[in-house]
Amino acid sequence: MTAHLICGVDEAGRGPLAGAVFAAAVILDPAKPIKGLADSKKLSEKKREDLAIQIKTNALAWAIASSSVEEIDEINILQASLLAMKRAIEGLSTLPTEVLVDGLHCPVISLPIRAIVQGDSKEPSISAASILAKTARDENLYELDKLYPEYGFAKHKGYPTPLHMKMLEHHGVLSIHRKSYAPVKKMIIKGKINE
Repeated sequence: MTAHLICGVDEAGRGPLAGAVFAAAVILDPAKPIKGLADSKKLSEKKREDLAIQIKTNALAWAIASSSVEEIDEINILQASLLAMKRAIEGLSTLPTEVLVDGLHCPVISLPIRAIVQGDSKEPSISAASILAKTARDENLYELDKLYPEYGFAKHKGYPTPLHMKMLEHHGVLSIHRKSYAPVKKMIIKGKINE
């Protein structure tokens, strides 16, 4: 009899005004439990980074994928999140028997799949996926911060904080900003563009 392999899936970065949306899929190894798994938003950055290393070392399989800013603007953030999730699931080296997704919506795949509201705090494999998605996205934002140091991406991670809004007003919209998001649209209408 084959083992029942549960794959947890979650995304990170639906709310920010800039950067790609990331998703991760994780199949945990029951023989190698990881202590401290929780919803990534409830963990410190240091704790997330430590757990991400443990997950990558001990999980049976894991994959991280993303959807670009262009895809977000073209198909909307929900569809782009689902696309990133689908890519992450398809990137796994092992096929799961069941896929559990955090939230209300599931990507269309050919495996048994169900959505669990607040799954990132109920299901360890989803918690693990949430940690990998969040750490991968943060890493990406640190790269963007190096490219555009004046925008403060390392501080606000692309979220619409007062600092980010001030920098947008001051420096203009970049190609990495999500043009379909209202605050960014508003800046474009005002002619605040920095390409």
